[in-house]
Amino acid sequence: MRLSSLADYAVVLLAAAARHCGGGVRLNATRLAEETGLPLPTVQKLVSRLSAAGLIESARGAGGGFRLARPAAAISLADVIEAIEGPIALTPCVDEARHDCMVEQCRVRGAWSPVNALVRDALASVNLTQLARPRAEAGVAN
Repeated sequence: MRLSSLADYAVVLLAAAARHCGGGVRLNATRLAEETGLPLPTVQKLVSRLSAAGLIESARGAGGGFRLARPAAAISLADVIEAIEGPIALTPCVDEARHDCMVEQCRVRGAWSPVNALVRDALASVNLTQLARPRAEAGVAN
């Protein structure tokens, strides 16, 4: 399983935004593009999608910009990924409404739901506060 580049960039963007949260500071796309090394059009696209998902609040005009919609500790990696990718599912067959399974008599279909739940729970256990910390402080090996 691999995240799309856009989902990966959304995590990078929101982790950077989390480092600036507090005090009601609003950020702008240009500043975050420079800080993260992401192309400005990509940052603008992500701001739009993350705003639509309720993860950031944006305001136009003088003094405008955006900020996290809730504390960084209350936004999980699962929240960010789902905002960009949709529901976390390793296989499409777990969504009963879609009927994407090509195998009519699949015997493992029912096993995917608990696996998907475990993956989502693992992603939900990591929040933006943790992701925003310097690598050594977060306990991440180089």
